[in-house]
Amino acid sequence: MSKLIIFSAPSGSGKSTIINYLLTQPQLRLAFSISATSRAPRGTERDGVEYFFLTPDEFRRRIEAGEFLEYEEVYKDRFYGTLKSQVEKQLQEGENVIFDVDVVGGCNIKHFYGDRALSVFIQPPSIEELRKRLEGRGTDAQDVIESRLAKAAYELTFAPKFDRVIINDDLEKAKAEALQVITEFLNED
Repeated sequence: MSKLIIFSAPSGSGKSTIINYLLTQPQLRLAFSISATSRAPRGTERDGVEYFFLTPDEFRRRIEAGEFLEYEEVYKDRFYGTLKSQVEKQLQEGENVIFDVDVVGGCNIKHFYGDRALSVFIQPPSIEELRKRLEGRGTDAQDVIESRLAKAAYELTFAPKFDRVIINDDLEKAKAEALQVITEFLNED
């Protein structure tokens, strides 16, 4: 039976890097969960490949119909979410579905699927280290970094709600630990 792997972490924890590494491991049979969004496609993005693109009204209609496992309105009329039907389709195709979601979404998916899902929280070694990483990226203004750090402090309070916490103080070690944890989970009956 196919399973679900949920990853959550504060911005700058290395979550995307770890997920991308796991997706290169063919023995895991992982497929990335395709989210829905109400924003317009960017660049070469295609509907049903990177995202399912919905209008804000269509997104709201589907929320009211209970079609999402989790969703968030990031800004006014800018929604992101995970459609139950898409996840079920991927599971039926024999894929183990991997999620990159915020902490609330991660808890919601885990609650919905129970033991069929493994929730993993990637934790930075400290808020100070997170600050260094975010500043080192050189992509965000200082006020954006400060708001991400405030959000990170809140997100860290969710770590105990996850099945596993991996502290990313050494990326290679964190990748190896994630691979081991997920391999063990997928091999359980």
